[in-house]
Order: sequence, then structure tokens, then C-alpha cells
Amino acid sequence: MTAIAFPAPDAGVLARREEILAGLAALLPADALITDEDERRAFETDALTAYRRVPLAVALPSTTEEIAAVLKFCYEHGVRVVPRGAGTSLSGGAIPQEDAIVLGVSKMNRVLAIDYANRTARVEAGITNLAISDAVGAEGFFYAPDPSSQLACTIAGNIAMNSGGAHCLKYGVTTNNLLGVTMVLLDGSVVEIGGEHLDAAGYDLLGLVCGSEGQLGVVTEAVVRILPKAEGARPVLLGFDAIETAGACVAAIIAAGIIPVALEFMDRPAIKVCEAFAHAGYPLDVEAMLIIEVEGADAEIDDMLRRIVAIAEPFGPKALKVSQSEAESTAIWKGRKSAFGAMGRIADYLCMDGTIPTGQLPRVLKRISEICAGYGLGVANIFHAGDGNLHPLVLYDINKPGELEKAEAAGADILKLCVEVGGCLTGEHGVGIEKRDLMRHQFDEVDLAQQMRVRGVFDPGWLLNPAKVFPLEGRVAA
Repeated sequence: MTAIAFPAPDAGVLARREEILAGLAALLPADALITDEDERRAFETDALTAYRRVPLAVALPSTTEEIAAVLKFCYEHGVRVVPRGAGTSLSGGAIPQEDAIVLGVSKMNRVLAIDYANRTARVEAGITNLAISDAVGAEGFFYAPDPSSQLACTIAGNIAMNSGGAHCLKYGVTTNNLLGVTMVLLDGSVVEIGGEHLDAAGYDLLGLVCGSEGQLGVVTEAVVRILPKAEGARPVLLGFDAIETAGACVAAIIAAGIIPVALEFMDRPAIKVCEAFAHAGYPLDVEAMLIIEVEGADAEIDDMLRRIVAIAEPFGPKALKVSQSEAESTAIWKGRKSAFGAMGRIADYLCMDGTIPTGQLPRVLKRISEICAGYGLGVANIFHAGDGNLHPLVLYDINKPGELEKAEAAGADILKLCVEVGGCLTGEHGVGIEKRDLMRHQFDEVDLAQQMRVRGVFDPGWLLNPAKVFPLEGRVAA
């Protein structure tokens, strides 16, 4: 597998850089436009750090009106635009090009309105995921989607990639918790899609926008659901001698009709690293571990935990630990939430993101190990097992020539496997550049053409977040 390709920059745009910068400077406050090369380098990549491109300029507006003015200018002058939240994308969704403007929403980070009676909040798109829960927590509410990067990632990026998190098994991903958006189209038009109501008339354009990876417009505000906190919650840890056994136990729990609030999987390499980092009390003598959390009243929690333990017994768990305190629960989740950062301390890795039917977990986990071993690479599995959203971390050494390419090839084989067993290429990270060239493995030419026609309706010149999602060749007009 060769390195991911980028299209050649537009020489005409590069030649007009000073003219473009002068035009943007006339539209924005002085502190909202970054033109210095060293300062632009802070935006040259996202969490897929293997690829970098220094953008033409960086615009950081503070209002919807400023964003509309920037987009209209870029539309009229043929300048590409890469929308950006916090840059936590693991699929390269926010990596710019040399002829593109990065349009960041990080300054737009306010809670605009909270309606507890109707359980909604209107927020600016640059607010962090966790900040919404913090804003409504005192009243006993929370915002359900909780990606591991929720301390840093923004609602803008969550909407772009339809992000999920550990608790999405019960509460759903972003699209299940999003009621409306304010979005600026490429020509500067501002549209309101959905709103504070539960269902909007007409076409489900909100469903189209959520997961569109910044290619249809730039979201500046969002209306999200807020939910009452449960009375209580407790996790249980189950350790197994084989990853296939743990996968089979997951399938059995889901097949029994039990819906935990979270059902997370970690294998031995992940357990070891996370325990060293968080000291969560994870068992170190098992090959795989499940974190299963249930919530409700005390009696309901006790009943569900009893049923889960009974389902697990035929699979011979080697370790079983039910949290007995808030402190123990916090430690357990600290280990899981810190997993990607903890793993980064010991190795470079590519974090994959494929989804499979839960009944295929034992087979797929075995094949993932075989695939990585075939390339001479290690792998650590950490993922949302309840809904089949896999996050294998393919381990490599960036300082060894050829290792990145091997890791990418192994990752591509894993994603192809997900499709072959009835799943799909992505669960919550999006396609970006990482999976762009694999789209033909999941979709035929007719499927891709129809998707590209829809994209072209909103952005005929393909100026918004270019070179992402769709294969570079074969672009279809609206």
C-alpha cells in the first residue's frame, strides 16, 4: 500500500495568495486571521499526524456572520476551505492542503440557551463535547455522546464525523442526539435545519448533514438533546483467557436482550498499558477484558449485573470484579478513557475504526491478530464491543523506514475484513483521507456516483474539505 495521495495544489491560487489574504483581512478582525508560516504550522495536521500540509492561511471567526463572509469570499475566488473544530480527527478529516484556507470554529464556544423542560440545549459549534454536560450537570442533566477525546473535541467535529463513544450502545451516537443546526453554505447563505422540536417537516436534511465531514457546509450552531442523569451506574470487569471467548461473551449478552449503558473490550496489550497509566485495578493475567456498565436504581443495577454475570459464567471468566464505589468506577473509566493516550507513550499507532455485526466478533478478533502478525506488527484492541465498533491500534515505529506503509496496509486489510463480514468501513471516526481509497471496497460505482452528486449539489466546485471521503479520480458533478 502506498502513502495516501494529495492532489497537486492550485498554482493559480498560490500565485494570488497575497490578494486572497488581503481580501480575508478586510472581512475579519486582525486576531482572527493567521498568515505567519510558523503559526500556520499549528494547523498542518490533526490526530492522523503521519500526514501534514501547511495551509494557505487560517481563519478563526467568532460569529456565524464572519464565517458566512469568509465562505462567500472563498466561493467567489475559487479558494478551497477546510473546516476545523479541535483537530482531533483520527481519519485525517481536518488535514489541509497548501492552497486551502483552514476555517476554524474554536472561538465559537458558548452555550446559547438551555431548555430543561424540553430537554434541549443550543450551543455554538466550537464548544467541547464535555462542556455541554458540565453546563447542564448541576441540574441533573448530561449530553450523552462521549468520545474518548470529549475533553477536547468539538461539537462541530462530532457532527462532521457522527461521533459516538463508550455509552453509545444505550444512548446512540451524535445523529441520535442532534435536533438541529445552523449551517453556512459555500456561497455564504445561512440555513436553519431542524430545531428545538423532535421532528422536522420535509426531507431529513439533518440526517444528511450529520456525518457529511464538512463537505456540505460549515455548522456554526447546534441544538442537542440533553438527558436526565440516571439514579446510579456501576461497571463490572470480566477477564478471559482468550479474546475469542470475550467476543463470544459479548455476543451472548447482546443476544439475551440486555442493553448495558456501555460494553467495552480491551485485550492484553491494552490492559497492561492502561493499568500502568491509570492504576485502575485491571487484571494483568488475562488475554481480554470487558467493562460492562449498567445504570438505574440500585435494585435494577443489581438485577442486571446478576444476569450479566450468569451469562458470562459458561465462558469461564478468569477475573470478575464489580465496582463497589464511585471511586472504583471512576478509576475503571479513567483507564478506558486514557487508553489511546497511554498507548501513545510506548508506540506509534494507527487507530482503526470499523464496525461489524456483534456475532462476528470472535472470528474478526482472531483475524485481526493474524493480519497484524502477517505484517510483523503488534496490535492492541480497544473498542465499543456492544455495537461492534472496533478500534484496533496497529502498532509500528515511525522511525523505521517502511513501517508506516506496513501499518496502513494492515489497517486496510482490517477494514476490508469488516466489510466482508457484513459491517462497514467506519463507525465514528469518519472516512477522511484514511479510508478514502477504500470506499470502492464497500460501495459500487453507482452508489459512489449518487453520493457524489448529492455532495455536488451543495458544493459544485468541490471547494469544501477537498480530497476527503471520495476517491480522487472519478468525481461526479451534481
